[in-house]
Amino acid sequence: MPLNLFHKKKQPEQEKPALPPQEETQQEAVSTVQETIPEPTIATQEPAQETSMPTQEQPQENVPQVEKKQEATETANKTYLKAMPLRELTDLDNIKTEVQNGNIIILRVTPLASKSIEDVKNAVNELYQFAESTGGDIARLGEERVVICPKSIRIWREKSPAPVSSEPLPTAA
Repeated sequence: MPLNLFHKKKQPEQEKPALPPQEETQQEAVSTVQETIPEPTIATQEPAQETSMPTQEQPQENVPQVEKKQEATETANKTYLKAMPLRELTDLDNIKTEVQNGNIIILRVTPLASKSIEDVKNAVNELYQFAESTGGDIARLGEERVVICPKSIRIWREKSPAPVSSEPLPTAA
């Protein structure tokens, strides 16, 4: 009998493995979820005493509160750079509060300058005194902006070169 190399022997059929538990039908999954979620209870005048052990769900209820506290703490510890217009002298209170909260303010004075140059001078003087009293820093940024920083931030200032005299420099000749 000739040997046929291309002929496969028929192997006995093996049982197909059952579907893993993760591959449930959608309806079975919904019913399973509904069974695990407790029904809301309505409070009565006489609360029922529970003698059951604490479940996993109780600590999870406190997690959002802890996360909110952490987010609030992280937000309080962050420094923001905020650009604000100075429209009126009453805006100074808001600016001071922002700086006291640790934020850096870039203040555009043009809106107030279009109304009154004298008010701009008064506002900048007041902000300068505020920055000095709190240990912060203040500097001019061009013609129409001022930056105000809290105590923890310093503004870098380039040292100006020595004044140039009008006398001619001596030459070797």
